[in-house]
Amino acid sequence: MGRERAVFFDVIRPGLFKGRLSAGQVKGLTAILDYWFRHAPEGRTDALAYVLATAFHETAATMQPVRETLAKSDKAAIGRLDAAFSAGRLPSVRTPYWRLDAEGKSWLGRGLVQLTHRRNYEAMSKVTGVDLLADPARAMQMEVSVAILVEGMRRGSFTGRRLDHHFAPGRSDWVGARKIINGTDRAELVAGYGRMFSGALAGL
Repeated sequence: MGRERAVFFDVIRPGLFKGRLSAGQVKGLTAILDYWFRHAPEGRTDALAYVLATAFHETAATMQPVRETLAKSDKAAIGRLDAAFSAGRLPSVRTPYWRLDAEGKSWLGRGLVQLTHRRNYEAMSKVTGVDLLADPARAMQMEVSVAILVEGMRRGSFTGRRLDHHFAPGRSDWVGARKIINGTDRAELVAGYGRMFSGALAGL
């Protein structure tokens, strides 16, 4: 497995990561691969590739859990989101879900897949066994974030669409799979990432 992983990194480095992989990127990729092969060993390679592509896109290629807007703190993220909302740059948002609630908690996007809204934190608490309602910041922990990413996509926790709706024998729906996460937003772009990861995974 060690040599195969090295080949995987060699293949993705020039195309997806502009010739260089940081320690953080390797750590994030490894965490996702390890979780997948431990919890979904029967899973399809194309489905795993799409999971990796989703994390790549949602984290701006860092492969590390991030806050929405890539801010370093909740306070900074809330400020950026408020500014964007006030300027009309978030037309799909009706209620500013990121603002602090009565308990002083923010349900802004966090992790490898940008988990948002209290109801989704509650749902993923049940899936992961981690009380994200008590401490939503735990979605920023790598182990928790990987579980949210993989299990959420496998089970259809985010939109009702699952990986096996799009990746099955005779079917690799790279573009349509974006519906697992976020409708059709950047669907072609993420599909391209998925195909590149798929090629690199061939030897694993």
